[in-house]
Amino acid sequence: MTATEMLAPIRVGPDDNGMPMTPEEFDAIEDWDENYRYELVRGVLIVSPPAGIGEREPNDELGQLLRNYRDTHPTGSVVNGTAFEQTVYTKTGRRRADRVIWTGLGRAPNPRQDSPTIAIEFVSRRSRDWKRDHLEKRDEYAEVNIQEYWVIDRFRRIMTVYRGRDEHAVIAEGESYTTDLLPGFALPLRRLLSAADLYADADE
Repeated sequence: MTATEMLAPIRVGPDDNGMPMTPEEFDAIEDWDENYRYELVRGVLIVSPPAGIGEREPNDELGQLLRNYRDTHPTGSVVNGTAFEQTVYTKTGRRRADRVIWTGLGRAPNPRQDSPTIAIEFVSRRSRDWKRDHLEKRDEYAEVNIQEYWVIDRFRRIMTVYRGRDEHAVIAEGESYTTDLLPGFALPLRRLLSAADLYADADE
């Protein structure tokens, strides 16, 4: 048995929140309580509740838009993959992105080796998560060459697009976002916000 196998808990769940852990130990875990989300941040295991339906519904809508673009648009083949609830391998930890997109590979992505081209976050209601969503993840994603990071805020009715640490753009509710990474694709922000609005009164 390796040192990693000895140190990693047999099964990981909410009681393990705050446990010190290395990236190698995190990667070695095979038995998770799938009712929770897991990240490794600055050497600490973070266990969070699953996304609420107000986050899942617009995420599903975005996935449909991306797959329609991939399957029907003349340049849609640039999309090599998109996935929700995807672990992103940063230099020092493991982040859970609400959705990622790989483009320009010309093949199916290898999630452990190929950083996504775009990472996407649907923000939660908790204001204390603002620094994590807008600053910490932005910096960590830039370090592994994620070219764009979209933060979709259904409460402020905006989407912020980060390109590295220093450049960003803010998209208003009535606007559509386009990017050279997805030529010919336009994201109507209102469509995603309307999907979230369907469950505005649901328990998160």
